[in-house]
Amino acid sequence: MNVAPLPEGDWIRGISIKQPWTAAILTGAKLVENRPQHWSWRGWVLLHAGQQIDRPALRMPLVARTIRDRELVTGTVVGIARITDCHQDPEGSPLCSSWAHTGAWHLKLADVQALALPIPARGQLGPWRPTEDLVDQVLQQLPDFRP
Repeated sequence: MNVAPLPEGDWIRGISIKQPWTAAILTGAKLVENRPQHWSWRGWVLLHAGQQIDRPALRMPLVARTIRDRELVTGTVVGIARITDCHQDPEGSPLCSSWAHTGAWHLKLADVQALALPIPARGQLGPWRPTEDLVDQVLQQLPDFRP
């Protein structure tokens, strides 16, 4: 079997997301991430569970049903996904998803894959560049992954 090589260079970013939103993405139910500004990056991102937990979100029925019994780890890379689009819904039109927020920019996510073991890492605001070592640690858990 011949496995295609991974791309070299600048092909992946990181995105830091508060819990419980990260956990909801990993379930496959939440495929829209809300951001205050437009993101130009399209392609693969490491899903980083930020240090903070959005406590009011834990009381939202949609969130509570989706993340039931999931551990809310923080400060770790927990998965990988692909950003396929970034848009705002026109004012007055229906939202593109039950996860979308009015007035926010909506990152459309696809091909979400969870890691079996979270990897401690520091994230930051906006799309960030992961170190080669961090990407290597992620890929060790996803041996069949090919972008």
